[in-house]
Amino acid sequence: MKKLVARTLMGLLLLLLLAVAALAWYVHGKQPQRSGQMALTGLQAPVSVRFDERGVPHIEAGNEADLYRTLGYVHAQDRLFQMEMARRLARGELAEVLGPKLLDVDRLFRTLGIRAHADAVAARIDKTAPAYRAIEAYLDGVNQYQASHPAPIEFDILGIPKRPFTPADAMSVTGYLAYSFASAFRTEPVMTAIRDKLGARYLTVFDLGTQPAGLARKDKSNALSIADWAGLNHIAQVSRDVSALPLFEGSNAWAIAGSRTVSGKPMLAGDPHIGFSAPAVWYEAHLKTPDMELYGHFQVLVPLALLGHNRRFGWSMTMFQNDDIDMVVEKPNPDNPKQVWHQGRWVDLQQRIETIAVKGAAPVTLPLRRSSHGPIITDAYPGNYGATPVAMWWAFLETENPIFDAFYELNRADTLDKARQAASKIHAPGLNVVWANASGDIGWWAAAKLPIRPVGVNPTFMLDGTKPEAEKRGFRAFADNPQEENPPRGFVVSANHQPDPASGVAVPGYYHPLDRAQRLFDLIQDKSRKSDVAQSMAMQRDVRTGYSQRVLAPLLPLLRNVVTDPVERRLLDQLAVWDGSYTRDKVEPTVFSQLLYAMAQSAMEDELGAAQFKNLLGTRMLDFALPLLAADAASPWWDDRGTSDIVETREVTLRKAWRATMTHLRATFGTDPARWSWGQTHTLTHNHPLGQQKPLDRLFSVGPFGVPGGREIPNALGSSIGPGPWAVTYGPSTRRVIDFADSTLALGINPLGQSGFVFDSHYRDQSRAYVAGDYVRQWLAQDDVEKNTRSTLMLVPSGASAKH
Repeated sequence: MKKLVARTLMGLLLLLLLAVAALAWYVHGKQPQRSGQMALTGLQAPVSVRFDERGVPHIEAGNEADLYRTLGYVHAQDRLFQMEMARRLARGELAEVLGPKLLDVDRLFRTLGIRAHADAVAARIDKTAPAYRAIEAYLDGVNQYQASHPAPIEFDILGIPKRPFTPADAMSVTGYLAYSFASAFRTEPVMTAIRDKLGARYLTVFDLGTQPAGLARKDKSNALSIADWAGLNHIAQVSRDVSALPLFEGSNAWAIAGSRTVSGKPMLAGDPHIGFSAPAVWYEAHLKTPDMELYGHFQVLVPLALLGHNRRFGWSMTMFQNDDIDMVVEKPNPDNPKQVWHQGRWVDLQQRIETIAVKGAAPVTLPLRRSSHGPIITDAYPGNYGATPVAMWWAFLETENPIFDAFYELNRADTLDKARQAASKIHAPGLNVVWANASGDIGWWAAAKLPIRPVGVNPTFMLDGTKPEAEKRGFRAFADNPQEENPPRGFVVSANHQPDPASGVAVPGYYHPLDRAQRLFDLIQDKSRKSDVAQSMAMQRDVRTGYSQRVLAPLLPLLRNVVTDPVERRLLDQLAVWDGSYTRDKVEPTVFSQLLYAMAQSAMEDELGAAQFKNLLGTRMLDFALPLLAADAASPWWDDRGTSDIVETREVTLRKAWRATMTHLRATFGTDPARWSWGQTHTLTHNHPLGQQKPLDRLFSVGPFGVPGGREIPNALGSSIGPGPWAVTYGPSTRRVIDFADSTLALGINPLGQSGFVFDSHYRDQSRAYVAGDYVRQWLAQDDVEKNTRSTLMLVPSGASAKH
């Protein structure tokens, strides 16, 4: 008997060892290869790839084609799953591998027309242009890696089939980037509902003074039905909840002239605010040929750096936030649903059919229509919508938009003239390009093709397709865009605030409040010191804002009248002396953030309804509204429509908001306010697409980390206004500081790591340093690259000797 038990145990142990060995073999086969020698078809000469201590590839090639082919190869081995998800999201193909729960997202993206537009552009693009040749070589490197290596773990889990990547895929991803900047789907319906259902008095808190006035529409012949509004709310919800890839949210960037720096040379800093994810947003790579060199930050399927620097120049970006989407309410022909009224006559809609593959279910046929104003976006969900079609005019679909040419040139733009020329080719999405060079120049260009709308039209609201207000009269010249070159003040700052236009005509948009930009201006203008690297780093980590004081100033005297509990009075006293700093140890940010939400909910949800209020929470319009609402005792928002017999005052509604704040904080975080510190209530988790399925979140997602900063603060680790706890959804996707006295000393950080392979040492190796506010060197000088090389991969032309 003992022998039988022993044999059984030995057998089980052997099976366990075999299973462990098989798992180790499986995982090893997925690892990125960073040493040895590999053959690559199409190379003209051997290419050296040195990987540093963070897994950043330093690629040295004899020509551009070899350079970009190699970049595609190494990018794919680190981020192939991210590439696959990016193209599937942009092209409306997620349901094919993720099932019916992603069908609504696919419906939205097919309706936007990104896939069809990208296919058309790819068919007609100049195949001889240097930018296209770079894309072609890069994608060849991606496809060669994919064809010759085991698929990533995520492919196996989801059953994703391999298929080659194409230029149309790359162009589709640029469409997603353009879409992710757009706030129209969330903003225009709710603002239109406020105007048309509630009236002009309710609009005063939204600070529309810098744009054409929005008054209540008298002619409501083309009004939307209850079913129409429900459908638009659904579109806004899907637009808001897209989570397969991170959305672009904001950004900081500045360039400081040598006259204001300790080194006497310009300084460049930038930290684009993008949704957090695993893998991280950016892929860093150092590219070098005999004719060019660049340390760049790359998006998947785009071989041209969107951020970069070398010894001579560098640039960063922020979102322009210009309004490049108009939602247009069309008037359908009651006798012919294939026609709408346009310029005095019934005109035919263009039609096409899209078929969406769905994992585990039958394919879905999606009939789509297009008017002269653009795609009928309400065709995405015909079962949830009424009878009035709404079209989407989008600059991305209506302009030439040679964005690949723009970034190819920007990757090489060492003079003001070259940088300006490159920026002028960015039509959509709108971007602020902040640039500096070692020769002493600095510049900022608001890069976008800005439409000329009829005088008095405010595109914050949905437009009437039967009237001239929906028509465009062309585009403004790039010279009229907001921009500055070597300004007398000695610096430029871009922080998503509304810029002053060169033409004198205000540019409509979804801008952020001025508080963050003002904080950065004040820190740079401090006459007690000149700027240096340490100051720019401190600015990027700065956690102070004047926004909270603007909201609290008119409210504190009222709160003192309604708060009587001794513990709550102490919290109120803390708010009264709070300097607006969002550090992890403070309780004040927690109390203020919950009060901000409770005030908005108490004042506005009864007028808007739950769905529209939720949409408003996802817009920047609310950030403008709340300080003005707090200061306006006569605002009609304070009245509770659920109590028809009385009219609530600001003080009454504020008492309700304070009570709701205290109740929520105690129920969520405990009765002891000492446990309400910002680091406990405000956390960052880098979520992987598979992390939404437990227990896979423990393997693929990274976090949570208690973090400082917050919404509309220089260190913008933020989320939408809402109840605590606050899960950080976006923030600095990288932080970079470059002093052109010696740009080889440039500093930066990745929020997570270079690799997309969950078992790789570089998957999360920078996550704690990022949270701590640390920086690392971005090696550019040859000596530094050699000293910090951890392994070298040689790629040789196919047919040459190769070791696997």
